[in-house]
Amino acid sequence: MDKDFSVFTAAYWKASATEFRKLNRLTLAAIIVALSVVIGYFSIPIALNLHLSFTFLIVAFGSMIYGPLLGIFAGAVMDLVGYIAHPFGVFFPGYTLSSMLGCFIYGLFLYRRRISVLRLFIAKLVVNLGVNVGLGCLWSQLLFGKGYWFFFINSIIKNLVMLPIETIMLTVFLQLLLPVLTHTHLIQNDNRISLI
Repeated sequence: MDKDFSVFTAAYWKASATEFRKLNRLTLAAIIVALSVVIGYFSIPIALNLHLSFTFLIVAFGSMIYGPLLGIFAGAVMDLVGYIAHPFGVFFPGYTLSSMLGCFIYGLFLYRRRISVLRLFIAKLVVNLGVNVGLGCLWSQLLFGKGYWFFFINSIIKNLVMLPIETIMLTVFLQLLLPVLTHTHLIQNDNRISLI
């Protein structure tokens, strides 16, 4: 892995775009979509309106391997297939956009990058606050007609409480998979996750 492989270079985006031409990446994206739909059925209730879901682990894992551009399309398909598999309420394209952005953000932070706890924390922070809180509250306001701040208060508390828990889960999950992913050449990375 080139340590200078920055998201601000054309080489990064070219490499990300070439993932569309790799059959193993497209197959993996399809598997990730299927797994996210199945795992979406399961969560652990922690408190009122607070539950621990595992879908983000699969989403981050996939985006780390196939990058932000293929991640956008995988995110769209995840949301559409997820809605078809277990519809809840009306279909709303805003949630599709949120799914796409979540995959894109994980891809930006993890694709062809040295994985660290700090990087995982920042990626999770951006997804939790930017997508889950920022956009999620906007979508709820548009759908349910209540004020943005009504949804914001509950959502910000939930996402901040879950942030360290989800970061630890993501760190452990990826640390377990890194040796296998490196050995199979799915990623070019160290076999360990550093702190910073």
